[in-house]
Amino acid sequence: MAASASPSASASASASADMFSPVAASWLSQLGTLRQTVRQELVARQLAAHLPAPDVRPDTLGLARGAETAAAATEEGGAATVFGGTTGRAGIGPVGADGTLPAATAADASEAEADGVQRVRVLDLGCGQGTQALRLARAGYAVTGLDGSEPMLADFARALDAEDEAVRTRVALVRGEVTEAADRFGPGAFDVVLCHGVLMYLADPGPLLDSVARVLVPGGLLSLLVRNGDATALRPGFAGDWTVAAAAFDGSGYRNRLGVDARADRREELTAQLAERGLDVEAWYGVRVLTDYAADDAPVPADPDELALLLECEERAGRTDPYRAIAALTHLMARRRSSGDSAEGG
Repeated sequence: MAASASPSASASASASADMFSPVAASWLSQLGTLRQTVRQELVARQLAAHLPAPDVRPDTLGLARGAETAAAATEEGGAATVFGGTTGRAGIGPVGADGTLPAATAADASEAEADGVQRVRVLDLGCGQGTQALRLARAGYAVTGLDGSEPMLADFARALDAEDEAVRTRVALVRGEVTEAADRFGPGAFDVVLCHGVLMYLADPGPLLDSVARVLVPGGLLSLLVRNGDATALRPGFAGDWTVAAAAFDGSGYRNRLGVDARADRREELTAQLAERGLDVEAWYGVRVLTDYAADDAPVPADPDELALLLECEERAGRTDPYRAIAALTHLMARRRSSGDSAEGG
């Protein structure tokens, strides 16, 4: 059962936002690099295989459960649809004078469309600069971005100026703590929730997972991207740091490339945590199997054909055993269980 964020949970979320804000500039400066391009592109391709059409709401026609697409995505061969082509900078969101939208305005923005279409409602928790949110808004989804980092939301808002009005009307930005989403938006407010690169900054992921379960409609989709706790020994091991590598086998903590002490999640443990909250994992992928060890400033290949082949190799590795299990990041797709469904297969 989902619960409201406790004071300690809110404190943890606030700490995560405060922890990330000082390194936001460093993060933003790396968005066009090879490692970040691979991350954003792979996540978009994997997500696309599970999303319903932007105008198919689960309370009307039902979400595309994706049994066929999930199976196809985990088999070798074939490429998923990509929103917006190769990853670039992104940002969206009509914001108020203080850089935020109140909760009621955000909810209204998710529902209202000038063309009267009842669009699939997406909540991007920890939306950051908005790369994935913008892809979805361009494709026709109604997106609400929630983030506690002022620098990230400011970058998001600045990039809005480059977007068409039709895209801007489909997006709302809200500044606030991610664990407070359930209190801010209420139960069943969204059809899809994205939570990418957020859990690693929370000492206890439980309150955020509670919040996700509450805001999702039955049958709704969760896209959850975490640091792979089953592979944290690889990076220090390849660098010859045996003390850190040895500790990684039994621990969950690590220091990321931004210099922040963070936390990784092991897939089986996280799958069980999701199942306890009525969220059943239907598929999982690896992200950045082959390029995680590139230098922070390694550029994207200048040759488009080389980049396309690189992404094809990363995509195949991310859905194929044994490669996906040693990726730097794990991407889980989970469905919110209907009240009448029993827990199985989680």
